[in-house]
Amino acid sequence: MTTRLETAERIVIKVGSALIVDPKTRTPSQYWLTTLAADIAELHAAGKQVVLVSSGAVALGRPFLNKVEKSGRPGSLELKQAASAIGQPRLMAALQAAFDLQKLPLAQALLTLDDTEIRRRWLNGRATLFTLLDNGTIPVINENDTVATSEIRYGDNDRLAARVAQMIDADVLVLLSDIDGLYTEDPRKNPDATHIGSAAAVTPEFRSYAGDANASAGVGTGGMATKLDAAAIAWTAGCSTVITLGKPEHPIRKLRNGGRATWIISEVTPQAARMSWLSGHLTPEGSVTVDAGAEKALISGASLLAVGIRSVTGRFTRGAAIAIQNPKGKTIAKGMVAYDATEIEQIKGLQTGDVSERLGYPARSAVIHRDNMILVDGEE
Repeated sequence: MTTRLETAERIVIKVGSALIVDPKTRTPSQYWLTTLAADIAELHAAGKQVVLVSSGAVALGRPFLNKVEKSGRPGSLELKQAASAIGQPRLMAALQAAFDLQKLPLAQALLTLDDTEIRRRWLNGRATLFTLLDNGTIPVINENDTVATSEIRYGDNDRLAARVAQMIDADVLVLLSDIDGLYTEDPRKNPDATHIGSAAAVTPEFRSYAGDANASAGVGTGGMATKLDAAAIAWTAGCSTVITLGKPEHPIRKLRNGGRATWIISEVTPQAARMSWLSGHLTPEGSVTVDAGAEKALISGASLLAVGIRSVTGRFTRGAAIAIQNPKGKTIAKGMVAYDATEIEQIKGLQTGDVSERLGYPARSAVIHRDNMILVDGEE
């Protein structure tokens, strides 16, 4: 199964608080972080793009708060948000120190649920992450606990990591855990429990094996159940998930060398899964009509550029699903648009180099990128 990791072009790695934070000192596990950074540097050197989803901000900020429960955890949402605000810079400082040894730049991205659910914000996040990756940067993503409320939170970074994998069309999601995968029972309670090496999907049977969150460490919120939830999200996006032990030094290197793990394999590619999703979920909110040259380019697999647009119909915002019609009024494609209707009206027919001057701010690469578009068979 490790061949999935070796052939992957884009990988998301999720690290929980129990790995990031020493439970005794409540400070970063700095040496372990240096080994993780070395592992990611090896992936980077092999030409792979890597995104790191890291918990730990709240756990690192707790010691600096006076009003905490006897458990040591902040007792209210506000206190947890305050702990996150204190701990996030400490988390990034610890990570940057580890990655500085590898001469790899990091970038911080704090997300809320809305950033992966609202199309406009989803497009913004996707574009930013791709730009960072294309420039050789390792994005470090955490939930924005400082502003997220209980109604809009992910609740754990396993699901957040899966949404990020979905957002960037990742091939593999690596969930580093306190256990080396899924068992038929909790092996800490029953040493005869059977380890599950791989699965083709997240089934109800597998869900019945999942136990509670890791209470022993006292710093995390996730557990095997949330990891299976994450794997199910990733699976629908064509992304395979691997759950493996994160505690040892160089956890990714050990995984690449055949370390024990549970793989949930998706047999479709992220691009195929994305096209399937677009095909079933796009209801046009407006349309643009293109010229014959643009029609030919789109059919050949190109993105939609402003120069090929002749007219705009409807009132829609950036991120909306719209139809693309040819000169005869036939719908030839559908996609999520990178500009609103008013902006497209201003830039239609312009060469890409002239778009920024007309709008007064930097232009995006396309009106509809080919990755956000599906071709259809000439609908009226």
